[in-house]
This record gives sequence, C-alpha cells and structure tokens, in this order.
Amino acid sequence: MATRPVAVAVDGSKSSLSAVEWAARTARLHGAPLRIVAAPSAAPAAYAVDGMEETTANARRGIAARALGAAIGRAIAIAPDLDIRTALPSGSPPSAVAEAGRDAAILVVGAHGAGGDRAKLLGSVTSYAVAHAACPVVVVRGSTPARRHQVVVGIQDGKQSDDALAFALEEASARGAELTAVHAWSRCHEGLAIPAGDAPARAAADLAESLDSWRGKYPEVRIRSQVVHGRTAWVLAQYSVSAELVVLGRSESPDGRDLTPIQHAVLSHARGPVAVVPGERGLTGLPA
Repeated sequence: MATRPVAVAVDGSKSSLSAVEWAARTARLHGAPLRIVAAPSAAPAAYAVDGMEETTANARRGIAARALGAAIGRAIAIAPDLDIRTALPSGSPPSAVAEAGRDAAILVVGAHGAGGDRAKLLGSVTSYAVAHAACPVVVVRGSTPARRHQVVVGIQDGKQSDDALAFALEEASARGAELTAVHAWSRCHEGLAIPAGDAPARAAADLAESLDSWRGKYPEVRIRSQVVHGRTAWVLAQYSVSAELVVLGRSESPDGRDLTPIQHAVLSHARGPVAVVPGERGLTGLPA
C-alpha cells in the first residue's frame, strides 16, 4: 500500500472535508501519499444557460480551486508532513471520481456532495464511485471519533470473502485494532437444508474455519468472530456506530442495479466509515 496513494474526492462540501480528514489519517498510517481530487458538482445554475459555456467552465474551475484549497488546508492540519498531490480531472463528476481510484490503494468519498438531492441518504456521485471504482472505496459520514478500536468485516460465506477480509485485516493491522468478522442470519434468508435451530452453530463453525488460515498471516491482529441474528444491513450499520471501520465486499447486484440492497442500506444508514471492496465476491443475495 505504501507505493500507491490514498485518493480522496472533494467538492467543497462539509462531507468531503470529513473525507479528507479520514483519508489524511489513513495515508499517514500507511506511509502513503495523499492525492486530493477536486471533482465539484455542476456550476451554479446562474451560469448554466445557453451561450455561456465558457462562463460555466470558469465557474466550475473556480469551484474546483476553492474545494482543493480548503482540502489541502484540512489535510495539512491533520498530517503536516504528508506527501500531498492534487488532480483536477475533467468529465462528469461521477466518472471522474470513480476514475480517481484506478491506481489508488483506497478511494475516500463523503456520503454527500455539495449538489444533488439532500433528502437522499447517499449521494449519486458516491453511489457511482462505490459501484464502479477499481479499488476499495471508503464512504465517510460525519467525523465522530470511533468508540472502539475495532475493524468489522461482514462475512456472508467465509470461502467467498477473501478480498474484503484481506483488506479489513490490513486496515486492522495498520491501526493496531482488533478485527471482528460478523455473520448475520435471519429466518428470512436461512437456506437451505439446515434446520433453524442449527443455523447459528453451523454459521459459527464455518466462520471460525474461514478465519483460521488468516491468523498466521496477521499474528499481530486479534481476530474475533460473531454470529448475530438479524438482517445483515441493520446489524452492520449498528456496528458502524462504534467501530473505526466497517468493511463489505462488492459484487454485482442480482437485479442488475449498481449497488446491492445490503450495500446501499449499510452505506445509507451507517454512522461511521464504511469500506466497499471490489471483487467477484461479496455480500449479495441476502435481504437488507
């Protein structure tokens, strides 16, 4: 991770400045450079009229410059010696933000941008980046400090969660935190030919087995497992209230949407940072 930057997308919003703080701390922990990408929302409506393309472009550049300046100042206040780099991408904000993660170790975004529908729990640019970026994406909501020195990873199937689990262990190691692997179950999605009374014990055994191979790779990390009765999204959102980071896997939604119901629900209702790790595996078919 030390050779690739931690990228953070900013647009001048309060949410994106919270993302800068989280990204700066994380870059410092990993000894990585911080790359700040200014991808503001559309220019003010006063400029967006026919025949004023140049004025609109200038307004957007002004927004980007102010957002970049504020973000640099916030990052320096968090980590004065950090190697800070900047970028001003062109193109639509959703594509530009997602592209910022192409060669990054992590892409950090705020839950909301400066524009868009504030009534929504998750911004459209953030949703697009989470679904399409090539690297893990961390969505930061607010700046309340974590109450527990803990990284939580949601595990649906231990044999199919290596990407998310590896990322979670790396973050736990860097932060000196414990890792809690969580499997949530409910009668709504219980499979298959396992009697209801046996489901928790079976899940606990499978989860413990899947974690065994990782203990030797990360001896410095205390690894715990928990099987919890409840809907997956609700359970993981509850962990986000106190954990330093909650980690999910990313895979295609069964119905073709960019985000699965679980991913969208956790990101919308989390109280702390949530990482979504790309890969062919992840939390997919369970009810939110």
